[in-house]
Amino acid sequence: MNRTDWNNLKRRARRNSRRGVTLIEVLVVLAIITTVSAIIGFAVLPKLARAKLDAAQQSAKTIRDATSNYMEIESIAECPTVKQLLDAKQIKADATDDPWGTPFRIVCEEDGEVHVYSSGKDKKEGTPDDIRDDFKKSQLDAL
Repeated sequence: MNRTDWNNLKRRARRNSRRGVTLIEVLVVLAIITTVSAIIGFAVLPKLARAKLDAAQQSAKTIRDATSNYMEIESIAECPTVKQLLDAKQIKADATDDPWGTPFRIVCEEDGEVHVYSSGKDKKEGTPDDIRDDFKKSQLDAL
């Protein structure tokens, strides 16, 4: 290999190195993206869980109020179902399930009290994560 070929080879190598990125540069960018994603995930996920709890309680309150109105309007003492409330246009179709996709439960007590329950994240009735329409903020914070 003569001197001219060697110089041409060096020039080509320098030109090619300016065009592309090195593996280390790619790994640094991936590390930065991963770090930022992890920080965002840790910041957002707890707020998302809290938003679902708040939404479940607010929807339960809305259904409770609709149930009370329905019982007064229809002059009935029996507890209506969510389907009856939907048919009577007391609630919207998108308000029949909690944020975890489980239907709300309406319970009418003998003293006339109406309560609406969500089964919570585990989707099982009677567990500690159940949400009730009359929960206080401190009770929701404990979930």
